[in-house]
Amino acid sequence: NMKQTIRTLLAKHGNLPVAIETVADGADLYDAGLSSFASVQVMLALEEEFDVEFPEHLLNRKSFSSVAAIEAALTEILEDQAA
Repeated sequence: NMKQTIRTLLAKHGNLPVAIETVADGADLYDAGLSSFASVQVMLALEEEFDVEFPEHLLNRKSFSSVAAIEAALTEILEDQAA
């Protein structure tokens, strides 16, 4: 399950002051305490886990603003790769 994997990686690399289980899919991760540095760590973990590379147009705060946003970005990358 992609969403669960994203949550696991956020828990491991996001350095959030709150439990990831308490953060809704659409909730703002930056409001929950995600730092710019941690978002880069999460991105690198996602790239390794899903064997993808985030294209430049997705390297922005919005792409990592929530679990749902990360899932949407990954889905887009994986669909582009499959095409």
